[in-house]
Amino acid sequence: MSMWKRIKLIFSSKANKALDRAEDPRETLDYSYQKQLDLLSKVRRGVADVATSRKRVELQVNQLEQQAAKLQGQAEKAISVGREDLAREALTRKSALAGQIQGLQAQHAQLQGEEEKLVLAQQRLQAKVEAFRTRKETIKATYTAAEAQTRINEAVSGIGEEMGDVGLAVQRAEDKTAQMQARAGAIDELIATGALDDMTAVSAGDDISRELESMSSQADVEAELARLKGLSAPKAPEAIEGSGEILSEEPVAEPRSTEDGAR
Repeated sequence: MSMWKRIKLIFSSKANKALDRAEDPRETLDYSYQKQLDLLSKVRRGVADVATSRKRVELQVNQLEQQAAKLQGQAEKAISVGREDLAREALTRKSALAGQIQGLQAQHAQLQGEEEKLVLAQQRLQAKVEAFRTRKETIKATYTAAEAQTRINEAVSGIGEEMGDVGLAVQRAEDKTAQMQARAGAIDELIATGALDDMTAVSAGDDISRELESMSSQADVEAELARLKGLSAPKAPEAIEGSGEILSEEPVAEPRSTEDGAR
């Protein structure tokens, strides 16, 4: 297969698919029904035209027959008064009219036959159109019901185009939500470990917090220093182990001088 034939085949298949997607059988049936109605209307106009022509021929025949009857009466009257020549002329004209009447009657019979055929064709076509209309409405109702059922099934199963788009949107929203939650959790962990300062605190509050932390640290240092000093201070011995003598805490009295005794 040549390249051009392959390209033509590809475009033809794509065009057929596009037409198949765009075609609505209900619209096609309505269009076919309308075409049949147009054809039925043409047949009816044809019947009316033939009937009109037949009626016109009938009127012509009636007029010629009236003229022939009049000529017959004139011929008889001419004979009664002895005018054979006038009678002969009247009969001659009557004979000519008879030929015309015979031709018109043949034409009338032909038109009547065509009219009967057209009327029969009209009746058959009208019956077919009515049957097609009934079938058309049945097919349209069945197609509409099938279409609705298909849309319901697609919506329930989630395989429709609209539901597929909704599903993708929900999936993207869930992914973004999970990503945002993970990001928030990571930031909380970084703030808790001190790897990332909390930028949401107010600056004045940060200064007060630092000052309070500094005071607490200084108080802790002073308390620890006092404790250490207390541990390093010398304690008063209460007893000397092994001697049995108790040391008095009172100071020893100094000996009085001779001057005090003389007093």
